[in-house]
Amino acid sequence: MQVSEKVIAITGAGQGLGRSMAVYLASKGARIAAIDLNQEQLDETRRQVEAAGSQAHTYICNVANEEQVESTFAAISADMGGLHGLVNNAGILRDGLMVKAKDGEISKMSLAQWQSVIDVNLTGVFLCGREAAIQMIKGGDGGCIINISSISRAGNMGQSNYSAAKAGVASLAVVWAKELARYGIRANAIAPGFIATEMTASMKPEALDKMTAGIPAKRMGTPEEIAHTVAYLLENEYVSGRVMEVDGGLRL
Repeated sequence: MQVSEKVIAITGAGQGLGRSMAVYLASKGARIAAIDLNQEQLDETRRQVEAAGSQAHTYICNVANEEQVESTFAAISADMGGLHGLVNNAGILRDGLMVKAKDGEISKMSLAQWQSVIDVNLTGVFLCGREAAIQMIKGGDGGCIINISSISRAGNMGQSNYSAAKAGVASLAVVWAKELARYGIRANAIAPGFIATEMTASMKPEALDKMTAGIPAKRMGTPEEIAHTVAYLLENEYVSGRVMEVDGGLRL
């Protein structure tokens, strides 16, 4: 699809990758439905979208809450005249080893740590993808759903919960591509590697150096490079059911 004048919803749009996606797509003429939990951050995203020459509507929504997701996507279509794309970007981290033994004591990842990440990073993607698909089918113009996975989908130490969820959303993109093709809806996923965001900016320089040393490209990716990949997947009508790895050549 040509993204100009199309309505693109982005979860986790209040900061980081989500905001970069919103601004980049806005610069190409897309109209943005920005979804997050923090109104102040959403307001800043809206200001940047407007500065890029487009418009944004903002929506407070917990993506793990079914009723909130249903009402939010219905509101997007009503407010903005339809829905053509969704980027399932919202996610959280609750890292920890599954079990750890030290000095005779054994600790473990709690069920709360596991469930909170699964609720947001996997169930939230399912709920938003489902409701977006419903609105796209009603609109009759097709569309595209993009799930943000991660290099950790291959399995990363200390991330049982996160790795499982990110593997799940990659698989969902393949399933949805097959199920939704009859309605003219495509689905893909992006698996970023290490990306320079607010989170990594707070890391110690020596930790960042160690992280980047193992990347063949010898640097972290930029949010704009992920946003560029989002635009490509929205625009290329013959790419569906694929997971695009954007990681500078790194493989876990």
